[in-house]
Amino acid sequence: MGITVRTYTLNDFEGMLDLQREAFPPPFPEELWWKREQIAAHVDTFPEGAMVAEQDGKIVGSATSLLIRHEGKPHTWAEVADDGYIRGSHDPYGDSLYGIDVCVRPAYRGRGVARALYEARKELVIRRGLKRFLAGCRIPNFHKHARRMSCEEYVQQVVKGDITDLVLTFMIRQGLRPLQVLDDYLDDEESLNKAVLVEWANPHLHD
Repeated sequence: MGITVRTYTLNDFEGMLDLQREAFPPPFPEELWWKREQIAAHVDTFPEGAMVAEQDGKIVGSATSLLIRHEGKPHTWAEVADDGYIRGSHDPYGDSLYGIDVCVRPAYRGRGVARALYEARKELVIRRGLKRFLAGCRIPNFHKHARRMSCEEYVQQVVKGDITDLVLTFMIRQGLRPLQVLDDYLDDEESLNKAVLVEWANPHLHD
């Protein structure tokens, strides 16, 4: 498909804002799009984790990550992402790469853009000798099943392939595995404010 992934700079802000407008149209609140100050903070704090996917010179996807020391503690998106600024939560000596967002233009979904961004993240984990890649995964289909099963049971059913979740199923196909359910992770009606911490372990490291 000719998708290339590179690190973004502050000069990419307008292109990224255009991407977000398309990916998160109204009624999605405009104030939740990346702000110029946040993009600047990503680039200043951890430029390697600031990625865009391009096709024919057009930004078609983006992903932002930071380094943390993983201890398995419950957390919210705001805590791990420092409200989207990452300065206060990024640990330059951390052992894990943590992804705080992935965004793909609607017209380019299903074309391997998100996969390319996740592959770039895996390559960064290997290149830096980190233990793992982590992300708080939305479970947008959970609300359809919540009356008859717990979130943990839902995750097990998705892992087994008995239920398809729009996001978690994709994550599993990328080789990530669920570690724990995170309550009140994000204001997310479809996921009932829950998320699943998922992990891709560096295959080149051994415990």
